[in-house]
Amino acid sequence: MLAPKRLHSEVLLTDTTASGGSGSATSTPSVAATTAMAVIFAISVSHMINDIMQSLLAAIYPMLKDGYRLDFWQIGMLTLTFQVTASVLQPLVGIYTDKRPMPYSLAAGMGSTLVGTLLIAYSTQYAMLLLGSAFIGIGSSIFHPEASRVARLASGGRFGLAQSLFQVGGNFGQSLGPLLAAFIVVKGGQTSVAWFSLLALGGVGLLYWIGGWYSRNRVIVTKRAASGMQALSRQRLIVALCVLVALTFSKNAYMASISSYYTFYVIQKFGVSVQNSQLLLFVFLFAAALGTVIGGPIGDRFGAKFVIWFSILGTLPFTLALPYVDSLIWTAVLSFFIGVIMASAFPAIVVFAQELLPGRVGMVAGIFFGFAFGIGGIAAAVLGLLADKHGIDFVYRMCSYLPLLGLLTIFLPKGRDAR
Repeated sequence: MLAPKRLHSEVLLTDTTASGGSGSATSTPSVAATTAMAVIFAISVSHMINDIMQSLLAAIYPMLKDGYRLDFWQIGMLTLTFQVTASVLQPLVGIYTDKRPMPYSLAAGMGSTLVGTLLIAYSTQYAMLLLGSAFIGIGSSIFHPEASRVARLASGGRFGLAQSLFQVGGNFGQSLGPLLAAFIVVKGGQTSVAWFSLLALGGVGLLYWIGGWYSRNRVIVTKRAASGMQALSRQRLIVALCVLVALTFSKNAYMASISSYYTFYVIQKFGVSVQNSQLLLFVFLFAAALGTVIGGPIGDRFGAKFVIWFSILGTLPFTLALPYVDSLIWTAVLSFFIGVIMASAFPAIVVFAQELLPGRVGMVAGIFFGFAFGIGGIAAAVLGLLADKHGIDFVYRMCSYLPLLGLLTIFLPKGRDAR
């Protein structure tokens, strides 16, 4: 499949040096003209495995809360531990690997996730749960920057599609976590989490194969054709990045309110069982996965800015209505639409930021994935304190206004969409 001419920017060079260090490559540069779908599919599956482990932790919060007699703030601290370890390290990993790619670090990151999963399964005290959360966070911090780079490398210029397919694996994994928890962990108990370590072990093998492909086809030169992005002044560039960060905050703070506390919300308001609350969380997370896969191709066709406008601001009517409906069915319907529309934003945000900062794919991925994790963790902890003090209903009424930050999209430049 031929890449659009305007996106002929990724230059692949085969490193012919034996060391793989800083020596020069002698082969002729060739433009990435086709989409390596097998690699994109493999990295998406790996992302799914990675995020199953993450969402599994959140999905068993009701079980852990009862078993360890935890308060809401302690539940928030579990999320904070995982997401802060991920967010702090991700930009550092991205900056380092922009200069020195580490193809096989992907497999090492999944190994850390495997260790964290086993710690969660066999923990006997709250401190071990925190440690397991930290290991899962470290695995994510290593995985996301390099995996995002692999997706872009294999895109053949269809950056939105590749980023969307990569991210939808993660979203699908997040949606599967509650489902697997409902049918396996709730019945088998906490130690049944250990079975998922086999899935992580398979992920290590898959990522080792991807690391071999990446090592042979890594991007070591990135060139950009003249574009509106390059013409941006330093001030406009900083403003654009700040807007993207604010939009990421809006999206992930709201998503944290759902992923961490939605099960408690529907249990308290509608009296559903723990198992049914996890099924309802699955509906939301599945909708988020659907929105992610839709957002990328739309961004390639109509531009990233269009998707950002729609996905952030477009959720406002639904988030405003959610806290006030008294029907479980309408709650599920509204959360489904919120998930679909809101999740379509992130692939567009990442692609837009990578266009603003060409040649810094890992750093951009690390910053935005890391910031997303960090904001989610901080929001989960803060919202947990508010839930303890004012109740879950107050949390959802307050969060319903977050999509208003989508109005900041007006300050984004037209970028490559104006060419």
